Amino acid sequence: SEVLAVIFLHGQSFNSKKWEELGTLALLSENGYRAIAIDLPGENKLQGETALPIFLGYILSAQGRVAFLQQVFKELGLQQPVLISSSMSGRYSIPFLLASGEQLKGFVPIAPVGTKDFTTQQYQQVKIPTLIIYGERDTGLGTQSLQSLQQIPKSRVVMLLGAGHACYLDKPQEFHKALLNFLGELK
Repeated sequence: SEVLAVIFLHGQSFNSKKWEELGTLALLSENGYRAIAIDLPGENKLQGETALPIFLGYILSAQGRVAFLQQVFKELGLQQPVLISSSMSGRYSIPFLLASGEQLKGFVPIAPVGTKDFTTQQYQQVKIPTLIIYGERDTGLGTQSLQSLQQIPKSRVVMLLGAGHACYLDKPQEFHKALLNFLGELK
């Protein structure tokens, strides 16, 4: 059977390396998944890089950000991956979910930005299983995004006790457990 691919998007002050450092990619690989973390255009400022002009069209509009993810999936040959999206990467994942959600096997939003830009009706149209993860102490984006995302019919919520906005960093074991449980059901 096809190996389930899981693609990770990072938050604003991080890059793809964060998922590697956390042990998430290795853990998923050990459990039989194809785990991939990508850098979002213009977000990887850690080495003082500037966004290539070629990427600007992607970054500036929601349609462009959807097109960027579609291109990534195509280049990597991903058939129905599970998309994991934290914080700032919601600018990519939420428009993608609402425009092209049928291309995903599942969605795991972790306190993403941009959920307020869309309507309850739009979230109710989402057909895929969704695991909403947020930190108990994230009373800003965590609770705000939850209000929108729980309109998704096949969604369920995991709140990580004592965790802040980057809840997967605060409680990595609990995060990994919730993620593996969810992925196991999608296989």
